[in-house]
Formats: sequence, C-alpha cells, structure tokens
Amino acid sequence: MTVSPASPASPASPAGRPSVAVLGIRHHGPGSARSVVAELDRLRPSAVLIEGPADADPLLALAADPGMVPPVALLAYAPDEPRVSAFWPFAVFSPEWQALSWAAAHGVPARFCDLPAGTVLVGQDRAPAAGREEEPDPIGQLAAAAGYDDPERWWEDVIEARAESPDSALFAAIGEAMAELRAGRAGSATEQRREAHMRQVLRATLKETTGTVAVVCGAWHVPALTAPLPPASKDAALLRGVPKRKAALAWVPWTHSRLATASGYGAGITSPGWYQHLFSVPDQTIARWLTRVAGVLRGHDLPVSSAHIIEAVRLAEVLAVMRGRPLAGLAEVSEAAKSVMCDGDDLAAAFVTRDLVVGEALGAVPDGAPPVPLDADLRARARALKLKIEPLTRTLALDLRKETDRGRSVLLHRLGVLSIGWGEVTADLVRGTGTFHETWTLRWRPELAVEIIDAAVWGTTVESAATARIVSDASSGAPLADITRAVEQVLLADLSEALEPVLRALDASAATESDVTRLMAAVPALVRAIRYGDVRGTDTGALSAVVDALTVRVCAGLPAAAGGLADDAAWALRASLDGMHAALGLHAHGELGGQARDPWMTALAALDGRRDVHGVVAGRVVRLLADGGSLSPQEAAGRFTAALSVGVEAADKAQWAEGFLSGSGLLLAHDRDLLAILDGWVASLSAQEFLDALPLLRRTFGEFAEPERSSIGRAARQLSAGGSRRPGGVGSHGEGRGDADQIDAERAAGALRTVAMILTASERPR
Repeated sequence: MTVSPASPASPASPAGRPSVAVLGIRHHGPGSARSVVAELDRLRPSAVLIEGPADADPLLALAADPGMVPPVALLAYAPDEPRVSAFWPFAVFSPEWQALSWAAAHGVPARFCDLPAGTVLVGQDRAPAAGREEEPDPIGQLAAAAGYDDPERWWEDVIEARAESPDSALFAAIGEAMAELRAGRAGSATEQRREAHMRQVLRATLKETTGTVAVVCGAWHVPALTAPLPPASKDAALLRGVPKRKAALAWVPWTHSRLATASGYGAGITSPGWYQHLFSVPDQTIARWLTRVAGVLRGHDLPVSSAHIIEAVRLAEVLAVMRGRPLAGLAEVSEAAKSVMCDGDDLAAAFVTRDLVVGEALGAVPDGAPPVPLDADLRARARALKLKIEPLTRTLALDLRKETDRGRSVLLHRLGVLSIGWGEVTADLVRGTGTFHETWTLRWRPELAVEIIDAAVWGTTVESAATARIVSDASSGAPLADITRAVEQVLLADLSEALEPVLRALDASAATESDVTRLMAAVPALVRAIRYGDVRGTDTGALSAVVDALTVRVCAGLPAAAGGLADDAAWALRASLDGMHAALGLHAHGELGGQARDPWMTALAALDGRRDVHGVVAGRVVRLLADGGSLSPQEAAGRFTAALSVGVEAADKAQWAEGFLSGSGLLLAHDRDLLAILDGWVASLSAQEFLDALPLLRRTFGEFAEPERSSIGRAARQLSAGGSRRPGGVGSHGEGRGDADQIDAERAAGALRTVAMILTASERPR
C-alpha cells in the first residue's frame, strides 16, 4: 500500500496497489466544494470516505434521491432518551455533500469514517448538539501568518473566491500547512479517538479495493490520515473501551439560519446565503448578488433602481482593488450595498443580512426516508383525528363535548406547548369563560418540519414530549406567573402526568415569592385552569385550594404594597387588581366555589380612604368595592365627589377619575349624577389645570368603546340642556324615581303590551 505524504494520489497507483488521496476541506465552504468535485473528477477514485458518523452508512443511498434537497442534516438520537441527540448538517455548498453527490452519480461506494453516532451521544447535553464539533482554529493562524487580521477574509480570498478549476496542488498545500500547525501538538482525547477511527475505516476500505481511496475531511485531520500511518494496534488500543449507547439516525430538513455561527453550531459559518450564491453562480457573481440585494430592499418598499445596482457593483470592485483582493468579497459587496442602495441606513442593511446573507432556505427529505419518531406520531395522530396536513389556511370550530373535537383540541394544545405552530386559537372564548367551544386557524408551513426536529429532543411522541417540555420549563426557576400559565396549559393539553410536578413547582415558587403584584398575576391563570378542568371533567380541587392560599397571601401583603407608588407601579397594580377581582368573581361562581372572595373584599376595603394610595389605585378600589356590593351607590358617588373636590391637584383628581372610570363607559352613560359630577369638575378647571388633566382624561375615554362614547356624549348634551338624571344607578341616591318627561309613553306602551302577554301566557294551564 502506498499513501501520498500530503497530496492527492495519482489515478494510477504503482503495481496496481491502492493509494490514498486526502482532500482537506473547510466544512460548508463553496470554494472547497468546487475543489473537491474537480479533484474527484481528476482522480476517479474507487471509494470515497467522508467525515461523518460511521453508523449512518445505511442512510447514504438516500442522498441521491430526487426528493433530498439540501440543506439537510443527519439526526442521531438515543431512542430511550431522544433529548440526547446530535446533528450533522449539510448544505449544497458543503464539500461533504458534493462528495456524496459525486459518488452517487458515478456509482462509487461512499462511507462515513468518523466516530459512530452512538459514541458521540455519550455525555451529550440534553439540548440538541452539533455532531461536527468545532476544531482548532488553524485558519486564524494561517491568516495571521499571511498578514490578515480577519481569518474569514483570508480563507475567502485563498479558497472560497476561487472561480477557476483548482489543481491538486491546492490540497497538497493545505496538507503541508496543517502539518506545520500540528507539529508538537498531541490533541485532545476525543480528537485522537476520532482520527484513530478514521484510520481504521481507511485501512478496512483499502483492503476492499485496488483503486484510489479519496478521503474528504476537515483540513485539520489531513496529517493524521497521510503516510506513514501509526500501527493499527495503536489505533485499536485508543478505541478500546470507548463508551457508546444505542443510537437511531434519520435525515431531517435543515435551514441556512441553523448553519450560521449565530445558531450555536460549532462548525457554523457567518454567511450561508452568500456561500450558496458563490457556489451556484460562478458567472457575474457580484452583479447578480447585488441584483438580489435590490430585490430584497424593494420587497421592503425601499426605492432601488438599476442605476443603484450598477454603481454598487463598481464600488465593490474598486474596494476589492484598493484592498488587494482577487475578487470582491462579502465585506466589499455589503459595504457597497449599504452605501449606495441603503443610503448608509443600518436598518435597511440589516434586511439584507437577515434575508440574503444568512437567508432561510429550507431543505426537504424524501417521503420514504425514516422519519423522526415525533413527526411520525404527530402525523399518525392527525390522521386518526381527521386533521389534514395542508399548506392552506383554514378555520376549525371545535365543540369540546364531542370526542373527536376534544382530541383535536388536545393535540393542538400539546403542539403549542412544544412551540410547533400548526394552529392558533382565533376566538377568545375559552380563555375568557371556559365554555365548550374553541375556534382555531390551521396552516401547515414547511418550517414546521424544523420546529418538529427542535421539539424531538423532548420525546418520541407528542404527549411524552409535551409533558417533558412543560415539566422542564416549570421546574427551571420560571417566574410564578409562567408556572401558573403552565398549569393552565397542562389542563388544556390533557397532560395528566405533568400536573403533579408542575403543581410542586408552583408551590415552591409561591412560597418564595414576596411581590404582591406577581402573586396576583398568578391567580387568573389558575382560575381559568379550574374552569378548563370543569369543561374537560378533570379534578381541579387541588387548584382551588391553591387559589385560596394565594389569595390569603395577597390580602396580607396588599396594604403595604399599595402605599407610596409611582405612576408606572400604580398602573401595574391597578391592572393586577382588575385581573384578580375578575378571576375571584369567576371562581366564586364556579362549581368548586372557593373561600377567597370575602377576604379579598375586606382587603380592598382596607385601602379605601387611605391618603398614601395613588389616585389610580384609590379610584379603582372604590369602583371594585361598588361593583362588588361593598359600597352602596350613594357611598360611591360621595367618594367620587370628594375625590374631585377643592384642595386636590387637578392631575390627582384626573388620576382618581381615571382609576374609577377606566375600562368601561357604561357607568357614565347610565348614571347621570356621576356624569354631572365629572362634568361640573371639568367645567371648573382653569386653562392650565385643564391642560394638565387632559392627557389622563383622553386616555380614560379612549379606552371606552365607540358606542359608549356616543352614549356619554348624548347624556352630556342632555345635561347641558338641563335634563335630569335617570333613575337607579350609582348616583341615584336610592330615590328610585325618574323624571316622567324622560319616558316616551307611546313607545313604552308597546313594551308593556308584550310583557303583559308573556305574563298572561305563563299563567295559563298547560
């Protein structure tokens, strides 16, 4: 056997004995990919070895399937714990992918030669990990030696920007450079094992062929795979006892953004979209790129003409000449585009980076490829529930009393827990009242394939994955409000196994939470969860006890929390008061009742009349006490009058009125006394006081619905005309009588006749 020192072997080997050509590349480099294809055409090897998990060889045949469209990735996961996983991504400009494609097109056997996925998975974190780990940075060292301060620019100049067909000397030079950089360096244990396994596969392949064996691997590994190789026994000793676990493998779709360094991928690149362009557009590369840039900017309604493109091309070429570069690179075209097409605007340039430099190309795998277990379970559940997976948007109305509709709701909510956005609740019926109806908007998007892959780390079925995900989120120190929303999701998604651990996390978080506002924010979600449980027949008695316990803590801490607040804090507390009050009202009318309502009203009453309470909060407290029956209409009107009396600053009066009135205008529309009090106060303001109060009043009235504002306007006009109040309401002072002039006798007669008919009919024997 003869092995070339660091350069590709010639097609003809001495005495017909096999030879080895080691092609050192950079992962995901278009120049490297072109060089590999050209060298393989020259060598015509009888076998191709590629850096990748050796136990994925059975899946290599799928690379030639017409339905396989990069970017794609090999996914390896532990069947007993799918969250232990690793990915090996490939783009069309990846040298490894081009080597696979060349071997398939020429009928040449191809094999992966790196450590098996079962070994890689040992010790992996619970989050998905990239299988192709980040290697030492020889590029940076070579770039520094060449006088470059940017390793990416050096590699692009020397390798990636090469449009001409390279010769074999390129790979020989790469091998020589790597040998110099590795001199005297032992390498990590993992690196040594990887290279030992590569050599073992190489030896086995050489025994099976008489031709040239081409090895496509990261440039750093070239010296380890060239002659003289160490004894096979030494490599066997390195690999002996290496731990491994059972691994399952599958091809999955991938995206350019997940190839980017920003995604956390160890061997990532900064500009997948740019590299795709360099590989696929060898002619007029810069002009065509800037034409695409113009298209992106026009898509964002920015004016870009043909003249802009021409000037940007000229500027990019001039910058390349000034910097001594063989071809304008990404830096030059980006600077030219920003200056000429974007007028120096960073935001417009960011559109280009996001949509084009990185891009979001989505790959595809053949229908016959082994599916990810989670994807298979999702599709099986969808078929069983007669949910069609289609790209069209459609509305789905569900009646939760029907078994099939309830199953659909559960599946869609479980997917929501996993952040798989197939459907969205479009009608807010469930969230508000816990009824038996839900309305969803469904649309299956290609990007969901990647979301499924991301979620696959949590489990092999939708139910198990959603359970693991929500328990993990709730147990990872999440805020109390997030945990209570998780309880709500648990019931919506029918994740019974998750309920107990999520409730434990809720207890632990509530025990350490001292912020009254956060405690109040937790209650509405729990009350909704109780209502959801009622609808779905789930025992929620434990949740009712949690609501009562949280309310006791809120009531104990509310007096201290309400004093001396700034405007922002007062508004936050007011919103929390509203949410808590509404939730406890709903809870009190539920089947489980609840003991929280009375102490809550007592706590609100303790705030009434305190001078250190912000006006927004004070006004809201009076409104809630009046709505809850703890204050009579006369008492509420008296407090309203006092809050707007002489001696109080105009802005403070407006804040109190805002707290009392905000949210609904029906009170003013139907209670003339309150409207008269407010009208008289506004009329009494000086010009400056009016200007000070106006923003708050506008905000208050802006929250009212348009019909409410119209009703208030009509009532105000009647006040100006001297009309009297209508009977009843908060401001009626209990008189129970209205002005007879306000009654239209003719219209009232019709209503009276109808009522009489109803009453008469109810008395007839049946």
